[in-house]
Amino acid sequence: MSELGTAAPSIRRSRDVPMLVERARAGDPRAVARLITLVESGDEVLPQVAAALAPYAGQAQVVGLTGSPGVGKSTTTNELVRALRARGHRVGVLAVDPSSPFTGGAILGDRIRMQDHATDPGVYIRSMSSRGHLGGLSAATPQAVRVLEGAGCDVVLVETVGVGQAEVEVASLADTTLVLLAPGMGDAIQAVKAGILEIADIFVVNKADRDGADATVRDINGMIALGERGPGEWRPQVVRSIAARGEGIDDIAAAIDKHRGWLVEHGELRRRREARAAAEIEAIALGVLRARIGSLRDGTGLAALAGRVAEGALDPYAAAGELLAELER
Repeated sequence: MSELGTAAPSIRRSRDVPMLVERARAGDPRAVARLITLVESGDEVLPQVAAALAPYAGQAQVVGLTGSPGVGKSTTTNELVRALRARGHRVGVLAVDPSSPFTGGAILGDRIRMQDHATDPGVYIRSMSSRGHLGGLSAATPQAVRVLEGAGCDVVLVETVGVGQAEVEVASLADTTLVLLAPGMGDAIQAVKAGILEIADIFVVNKADRDGADATVRDINGMIALGERGPGEWRPQVVRSIAARGEGIDDIAAAIDKHRGWLVEHGELRRRREARAAAEIEAIALGVLRARIGSLRDGTGLAALAGRVAEGALDPYAAAGELLAELER
């Protein structure tokens, strides 16, 4: 299910949602690509896409990978795909790359690093531009995950931008969140500052053959020990790996399996997925409101309110109240 190959015109430009979903369910990578393109572009058929995919929601295990640039996220993702394929799983990968604030473009280099799986029909790799969206993901990522679930992926790996301290949004999307660290990069201290400690279900100390690996593991374990946890709560695992040599990948997979078992046993998997659905609903509703507010900019209502606030005749809260009343009408 790789991205490579030239799509037939009927698929490349199609907006026939039932046909696209049927083809995606049959494993056609071109149909999957087209559905994700419709999602990314915010096409007007997006509600139809969401409705068609709804019966397949929650069927894939979603694993998020985050961490600072250079810790080996793409290499680790590549090796995890290999391990999951060895188990017979169909795997989807969403690799989010940073976009230029000037041109809006992105290098999408993660696809280059994962060429080992480009011809594997059981793997679908999609690079997505963040398009300025904060939090390490693209705004379209949640719906893209639904597309891959609908396409029959057993596991979806979501690799974030990798920009550092603000990158915690993946925790709201994933069932299991991996935070990758590397010796000598100050990541152990950054974890305390950034709140990464709270979102990590599994810490992966990659490049563990480097000097300082023992100290990094010790620091992370020390921080975990300081955290408050009630009886039965999950204690983040710390795993060492050298992803470039494929070492420690089985240990990472075992930690993911262990966390999955804990999620199911304690009802946390359902709670997390309900929270994810609530966030999706809220994001969609806010998007609709923003679009309606944007339409008001074409008229005189918002400009008139802005003028009254600027001259001190009206406070911004009262103006916002009038704007919302106008939206309700």
